[in-house]
Amino acid sequence: MARLLLGVSGGIAAYKALEAVRLAVKRGHAVRVIQTPASERFVARASFEAITGAPVLSSEFESDRARGAYPGEPMPERAPISHLALVERAEAFLIAPATANTLAKLAHGQADNLLTAAALAADCPVAVAPAMNSRMYTHPATAANLRLLRARGVTVVPPGEGDLASYSEHGIGRLAEPEHLLEACEAMLTPQSLSGARVLVTAGGTREPIDSVRFLGNRSSGRMGFALAREAVRRGAEVTAITANVTLVPPPRVRLQRVQTAAELAGACRRGLAYCDVLLMSAAVADFRPLGPVDAKLKKDEGVPRLELEATEDVLSQIAEMRRPDQIIVGFAAEHGTDAVALGRGKLERKRLDAIVVNDISRAGIGFESEDNEVTILAADGTERHVPHSRKERVARAVLDEVERLREARVGSDGARADTRSPARI
Repeated sequence: MARLLLGVSGGIAAYKALEAVRLAVKRGHAVRVIQTPASERFVARASFEAITGAPVLSSEFESDRARGAYPGEPMPERAPISHLALVERAEAFLIAPATANTLAKLAHGQADNLLTAAALAADCPVAVAPAMNSRMYTHPATAANLRLLRARGVTVVPPGEGDLASYSEHGIGRLAEPEHLLEACEAMLTPQSLSGARVLVTAGGTREPIDSVRFLGNRSSGRMGFALAREAVRRGAEVTAITANVTLVPPPRVRLQRVQTAAELAGACRRGLAYCDVLLMSAAVADFRPLGPVDAKLKKDEGVPRLELEATEDVLSQIAEMRRPDQIIVGFAAEHGTDAVALGRGKLERKRLDAIVVNDISRAGIGFESEDNEVTILAADGTERHVPHSRKERVARAVLDEVERLREARVGSDGARADTRSPARI
């Protein structure tokens, strides 16, 4: 994971930065925090220190007990210059909230506090997340400062619209949500290896109606599909997610298409296949549906109904028949028992896929509804990769790594895209 530096300036939205730090630490990142003196009026440094396990600095003239080291690193033998050491070792620098005053200083190269001095010395990717009253945000001076920062390569995480700090005020200027702040950091750290690629992801589980109230369904939450969509966006892809009954908050910058039944998902996939380069079929699609669902609510006092089932269409096999030669299709197989990999290999061959991701749902703590998974990725060219029990985000990275390998093998070395990003300059 990465070394992230967070700069917190003096706005009431500083409390959201605490949650962003908590999420970053939970994902395994090492985080250090710089606060402006004004920000300490909103959130005490002790709160950030408790979450990160590292001292927080707010002045160029105070000593750093960790001597510039990030959590998990050995402490240097000599004390470095504080405003240089933290940002020199950082792999990404996020300033959130970035007040109008701090944005003005950054745009014009001022370095009158530790945060702005560190920003001026940054060679790593830098992001700013504005947060302020809507009138301040829409003022021409703020707009000009943001244009100037963007022109220098700084990532701007746009604010949201909603209730503001001032009583009864509503408008644009709310700090982006913590998950979006972390997404911006991780996107800056990820090579844009799928830039220009169009990725279609299916997520969740279909529901097949029995009557107007009840349905046959499964326990798929959509976490795996959203993890795949999030990772593809980080790598620069244009991502569409076809979601079947997913209630999770969707990843930023992902276009959603909502469906309910297997038939609806099949139709959406057929339409989406025309424009996508990669299809990641992680949704749990029903194999059977009730024959002739009742357009009313079945009553208990009428006795136990007898359900007759019929097979749904095999969406993945149909899509594989329709594919273009340049498209990559990856299936997912939730199997039960010790022969899961063998069963997955059979599906890989029968459905003529490029790869299939197999997991054994008989094991506790992984798969449906869990944040963790353990999978084996089987490719049509014989490659096999086991991903041990880990977060679904790690599984998603392994799947996208395999997609990139398959794409490179198909188009040759000339098809690989170089990462042309350059560091932001304040």
